[in-house]
Amino acid sequence: MNVGVCVNFVSMETMEHKVKLVREQGFDTIQLLCWDPSLWTEENAVTMKQILEENGVQISAFWCGWEGPCTWNFYEGQKTLGLVPEEFREMRIKNLCDGSDFAHLLGVTDVVTHMGFIPENPYDPNFEPFCDAVRTVAQHLAGHKQYLLFETGQETPVTMLRCFEEVGCDNLGINLDTANLILYGKANPVDALDVFGRHVRNLHAKDGLYPINGHDLGTEVRLGDGKVDFRALFQKLKELGYDSYVTIEREIEGAEQAADILYAKEYLEKIISEVYGG
Repeated sequence: MNVGVCVNFVSMETMEHKVKLVREQGFDTIQLLCWDPSLWTEENAVTMKQILEENGVQISAFWCGWEGPCTWNFYEGQKTLGLVPEEFREMRIKNLCDGSDFAHLLGVTDVVTHMGFIPENPYDPNFEPFCDAVRTVAQHLAGHKQYLLFETGQETPVTMLRCFEEVGCDNLGINLDTANLILYGKANPVDALDVFGRHVRNLHAKDGLYPINGHDLGTEVRLGDGKVDFRALFQKLKELGYDSYVTIEREIEGAEQAADILYAKEYLEKIISEVYGG
């Protein structure tokens, strides 16, 4: 099982430094995150592959952002995130398909995104059109033999599973963000594996606390300081036969982020070694 880290792609000029830094930190896999479609060019893909190869780093998945507004709370988030809001859907279908093309140029098979607050009610008039949009993107990815990964958080595990069943494509998967299920108050990540564990293809190792009001998400914290039981999580993943990527995500900046990432690496490797052996 490989422990990697998230890297934000905001410009080609900064990528060599970022890749060298993660290699110095002892990582050899990254999940590449990008919200700027203007960067998804063939020229940048060639340069990116060269930088990664020179530094002995591989991309486990491409986290594909989309254009338009996004507000990460329980109110405006309903109207702005993912493919759920009808007014942004067509544009974001194109964003995800373009991101898939860029990932294909990089040789990456897993494309991750947030889908938004998927309607809990299957009779909601927005549920089927949303599923149609997901199907359109998934079929595009299938042309590249890629998987479309939903990042967990904004929906309950059962709602995500229902969406998979409705879409009916065999290239849907899950990027399990261990903290998001808690931050959004949707589930315990360990128990959630009973519902959708067989679909997990990548994992954001992140920790957090439950919401304390009805408007704002819970608080992200350093690994081990929140509500995620990582030992129980990896025990369940082992039972499910999961032996793939674990990607550290710490959504702060500066020296504290670097320190927390290194702490998380040691924390995770110790637990994984004890649970999986070796």
